[in-house]
Amino acid sequence: MKRVRPSSRLVSAPRSLTLSRRDLLRDASLLGLGALVSSCGDGEPASPTAAPAARPAPSVPEGTDLLEAIKHIVVLMMENHSFDSYFGMLDPSVGFELDGGMPTASNTDVSGNVIRAFHMPSPCQSNSGPSQAWNPSHVAFAGGKNDGFVLGSGPVAMGYWTGDDIPFYYGLARTFPLASRWFSSTLCQTYPNRRFLMAGTAAGIISTDAAALTAPAPPNGNIFERLDAHKITWRNYHSDLPSALILSEYALKHTANLVSMAQFYMDAASGSLPSFCIVDPAFNDGGSEENPDDIRIGEQFASQVINAVMSGPGWKDTLLVWLYDEHGGYYDHVPPPSAVAPDDIAPDLEPGDTPGGYDRYGFRVPAVVISPYAKRGYVSTVVRDHTAILKLVERKWNLAALTHRDAAADDLLDCLDFDSPPAFLDPPKLPAPALAAKDPPSCTPGDAGTLPSRKPPRPSSVGGPLAELWAQRGPRSTR
Repeated sequence: MKRVRPSSRLVSAPRSLTLSRRDLLRDASLLGLGALVSSCGDGEPASPTAAPAARPAPSVPEGTDLLEAIKHIVVLMMENHSFDSYFGMLDPSVGFELDGGMPTASNTDVSGNVIRAFHMPSPCQSNSGPSQAWNPSHVAFAGGKNDGFVLGSGPVAMGYWTGDDIPFYYGLARTFPLASRWFSSTLCQTYPNRRFLMAGTAAGIISTDAAALTAPAPPNGNIFERLDAHKITWRNYHSDLPSALILSEYALKHTANLVSMAQFYMDAASGSLPSFCIVDPAFNDGGSEENPDDIRIGEQFASQVINAVMSGPGWKDTLLVWLYDEHGGYYDHVPPPSAVAPDDIAPDLEPGDTPGGYDRYGFRVPAVVISPYAKRGYVSTVVRDHTAILKLVERKWNLAALTHRDAAADDLLDCLDFDSPPAFLDPPKLPAPALAAKDPPSCTPGDAGTLPSRKPPRPSSVGGPLAELWAQRGPRSTR
């Protein structure tokens, strides 16, 4: 039977039908979540139920630890920023081409006006965009020209920040291995990309509509299931809403693994982090860096998480990946290449949706690999997506791949050096985040300052805001 979901096309939704994350927390019982929230590569498609690849070491059993130097894998996935929007000004070798110190990147609007990349006037972001939904993302991609960002999301898509705005992140990228060709997994939104992180496939969904939460589970299961089968410990630490809920059926059966950030800090301090964990920011209270959040709040949170890991007794055998789920609609100059299709499940497109599949990556996102064994000042140019994390987990515990995408993925090991004394056994001192712990935010969320303007776009190019669920708050409706 065909899966049914609300439309993800670029059409406006009545406000009464728009659900925020607060709505989800309040009305979670409608999805059976009440008890929980209270306490694209060219590849041949395969049968979605067929095992896509043998385990890394076929001669030894699944669950065998093949990477004993690393005991804990931590994933800190933030929200909605392209590589160039954060690191475009880091260095021309990875970011913007510069002329007189200014980016040369530009897109045109529907009237042919040139909108150049510009420094965002505020750490806060616009309340009305940009958008990373399926249609505007494909408009932005423009068949590989990457010149449709303004058409898809308006001038705000060309905004970027610098090291003065996010000093901790710039310090992180200049110290630990920077993955300069880390692409999101698909040209669309949060739910599909996070499904790739956890299951190696989006399994049909393309949006963050409510129905995506109850869409059929990925047919080959998810990484938590594989870990459970071998009694390998895992947790999803969350600030308000666990991202594991994107795989709601499995999450609801494993609520003991979904725990608070307070527990994370205790576990980090005691050296008792699980073998694998995902750490979530405050999606509902301005801390995920999704528009219109003050990005400094998310940077502050990330610094607390990373410093907690580095200062804990488990640091000596930990690997942490800091990254973003997708580009959030912000410009990036590198066209996402083709990718191995994970399986034979096609995106659940509706009339009016741009044709496409899961055989192409999404746009680049910031990503840094943090570990005592990390190569100092290394820039990795390996093309990868979120399934690289799955491949690392599979490599470590000799697990078969979930899909063809993670079977073909890189395992991040180019970023590590196990043959020399660990370069960061003594944790480095990183710059403080822009927002000190005692300082209140100094900008109003949704007030991004004065941005370039243009005439309203043609309806055929872009429509009104989308009504989405988990990745929005209050009136925000362009996630």
